Amino acid sequence: MNLPLSIAAALAALAALPAFAGEISVMDPYARTSMANAPTGAAFMMIHNVGDADRLIGVSSPVAEKVELHTHRENAQGVMQMVHVEEGFELPADGEIAMVRGGHHVMFLGLNQEMKQGDILPVTLVFEKAGEVQVDIPVDLERKPEHGGQMQHQHGQMKTGG
Repeated sequence: MNLPLSIAAALAALAALPAFAGEISVMDPYARTSMANAPTGAAFMMIHNVGDADRLIGVSSPVAEKVELHTHRENAQGVMQMVHVEEGFELPADGEIAMVRGGHHVMFLGLNQEMKQGDILPVTLVFEKAGEVQVDIPVDLERKPEHGGQMQHQHGQMKTGG
């Protein structure tokens, strides 16, 4: 069933509303992929904490075979490489985790379907203390990276833009 564009846009806007679980809130989530029919995609968001320190330790979603927490780290040659962060990310007391392009993010590996503009992806964030937080993440293939967050591909690796 194809929804008219205005209805699809309204549903995507509703999905972009913040998700809350106790003292943790997820703001401005969005997901994207680099091209049509890509096998991978990523999600970005701001995770706010108004309580005690916690740790984001996992993530899951039915949209991909594997979903992981990733970041970019500079190697010895000065090239930024994307890496899986098994230990997760610290969420400071009264602090936040910025999940942004070129930094921390959720990585979808082996997508089960094409990510299309306006699709809604169900994602579960798992915190050490707060437990699971359900987030509906809209696909936004049109969003431009924040200033300074652009990355340039260089022979299969990532290098910060300058």
